[in-house]
Amino acid sequence: MNRLSPSVVATGIGVLFLLILANFTLFKVDQKQQALLVRLGDPVRTVSTPGLHLKSPFDTVIRFDKRNIEMINAQPEEVTAADQERLVVDAFVRYRITDPRQFYRTLGQESVATDRLDRIVNAALREEIGRSTSEEVIAGKRAQVMAAIRDRVSKQVAASNLGVQIIDVRIKRADLPPTNEQAVFERMQTARKQEAAELRAIGEQKRREIVATAYEEAEKIRGDADAQRARLFAESFGRDPGFAAFYRSMSAYEKSLGQGDTTLVLSPDSAFFKYFEKGPAG
Repeated sequence: MNRLSPSVVATGIGVLFLLILANFTLFKVDQKQQALLVRLGDPVRTVSTPGLHLKSPFDTVIRFDKRNIEMINAQPEEVTAADQERLVVDAFVRYRITDPRQFYRTLGQESVATDRLDRIVNAALREEIGRSTSEEVIAGKRAQVMAAIRDRVSKQVAASNLGVQIIDVRIKRADLPPTNEQAVFERMQTARKQEAAELRAIGEQKRREIVATAYEEAEKIRGDADAQRARLFAESFGRDPGFAAFYRSMSAYEKSLGQGDTTLVLSPDSAFFKYFEKGPAG
């Protein structure tokens, strides 16, 4: 039986030692991760670049997802709006771990972060929805309500120094409880009808004002035109009395004979027929 030479045994032991040493001193970080080295319970170093890295044999490696967005689905909550209507609200928050060391110190692990952020989000929901009516939350100003909730959550998280950044907070669902849903919708419909009636009344009032103003302006223009016409006639009549008499006779003919069914009984030498025989004097 062949016996291994001492050099082969030594080489094998050396390789085994190196493998054990590498296992305790090397660690790998994926592109989607960032790592925190913890030594005897204290965070000592953060690694965010992918690849192999060295560490102390006494260090524990904790890996966190460094992708832009994490998601927490907050549990549906029943919240009272400003009009005292109760709403069932389901929201979620997106966040990113920006400081693994601070995250580890304050929260420790992602399950704790989920619970902490869930409480912060629910408190913000109650505060902001309590300032808005149920109609605004369901339809009217939902985007503004979500923006206010996001700002409140971001400020609270920043003040708590949790090592995370809030990316977004959104309301997935905001519904009325089945027990009072129909009554609220009927009340909203009635309010909409009243609002439409008020708008129609305002429009009708505006229309009347516009028509009255237009009529007043038209009458003023007509009066100015009549005055101008009378002035021109007066000037013309003053310069030519014969034309004035002729014009008045023509106006009388038009008024008397213009209908076509008027019968006049006059003597042949009546002044009414003066201009049938001859034109105006002058």
